[in-house]
Amino acid sequence: MSQTETTIPALGYGAANVGNLFRELTDEEAWAVLDAAWDSGIRYFDTAPHYGLGLSERRLGAFLQTKPREEFFVSTKAGRLLRPNPDFAGGLDTDNDFFVADDLRREWDFSDAGIRSSIDESRERLGLDRIDLVYLHDPERHDLDLAIASAFPALERLRLDGAVGAIGVGSMVSDALTRSVREADLDIIMIAGRYTLLEQPAAAEVLPACRETGTGVVAASVFNSGLLAKAEPTRDSRYEYGGIPDHIWERLQRIVTVCRAHDVPLPAAAIQFPLRDESTRSVVVGSSRPAQVRENAALAALDIVPEFWAELTDEGLI
Repeated sequence: MSQTETTIPALGYGAANVGNLFRELTDEEAWAVLDAAWDSGIRYFDTAPHYGLGLSERRLGAFLQTKPREEFFVSTKAGRLLRPNPDFAGGLDTDNDFFVADDLRREWDFSDAGIRSSIDESRERLGLDRIDLVYLHDPERHDLDLAIASAFPALERLRLDGAVGAIGVGSMVSDALTRSVREADLDIIMIAGRYTLLEQPAAAEVLPACRETGTGVVAASVFNSGLLAKAEPTRDSRYEYGGIPDHIWERLQRIVTVCRAHDVPLPAAAIQFPLRDESTRSVVVGSSRPAQVRENAALAALDIVPEFWAELTDEGLI
């Protein structure tokens, strides 16, 4: 194994929202969100070409170019190239939940040349000479076998060449994460929504694989698409971009009861829970509103008594 030692700030900002996820932001509004993150002490920023067809990378890059390079850590993703959309007719990329013109389209490319092009193009959009961490993005949605045979070795060569700092994989699928950890030489993985206060399927195989291989973890989607973002969730809240199944709602109500008993805000527990595992290096949280970014940073620093976690454990909830 030739993993690199990677130090990531414990709280990160996930920049999908500044790529106009779910709603359009002006450049000024996006800058205000990033400003709020920086002023709150956040120094890890995660983006991807997928987010707003490059808009997130461009906006984040413009912001970070005003900051000292040694003071922040940035990650992006590879696997999808952005190419001109020959069918563009003035529409929006709302099929992917981004409110941007769909004048570009995403093209999967796990070849050595494709991975190198992806990183070069991300570097150009970001305006940065180096990227600290690159994740292969959702490889199971294209071809996990090809990812293991081609894309990960390409990333390993780029790491060896010094073109990127650390490498990893980002996914919402536990099986894909486990296989990637065991069959590639990765530094960090991003677990999206599979290791949260509400549900922890990644604890069965992904986290043990990470411990065995010394692979670090970044937890994303810790609010389960917004369900855990408020102290008192409602039945019509969004879960995994859809409705809430009955068994999930019942489990959530048990968690909320424990939160009330210990006076712990639900979103604070959601942000801090993944960091209790020894493999977790960072939690990445996104928002499109400056006030929410500042609140998330405060919740991440909130002191939570050990008895709270002990009761959740005794109740079989974590």
